[in-house]
Amino acid sequence: MFIIELPYPPSVNRYYRHVGFRTLISREGRAYRRAVCSILRAVSVRPMDGPLVVGLDVYPPDGRRRDCDNVQKALLDALQHGGVYRDDSQVKKLLTA
Repeated sequence: MFIIELPYPPSVNRYYRHVGFRTLISREGRAYRRAVCSILRAVSVRPMDGPLVVGLDVYPPDGRRRDCDNVQKALLDALQHGGVYRDDSQVKKLLTA
């Protein structure tokens, strides 16, 4: 089991930018990935193999109404980029509170 506290991710609506026919990760999305990678490096995370169950407790930074499914993409991508697992297809079950 691996438990870590991470910053609140940007919503999927702000995570991507469309430039012509290309879809890119936004400046905000790249900054979030860098922040997560820095935290994961500090705790010396190593990639996990095999099928995984990921549990998320989502705490928005303010009182605005939000959908927790809008933060999952940025968070799971950042965890993969930071080396928690090799590919997000390993996540077979996603639990949210």
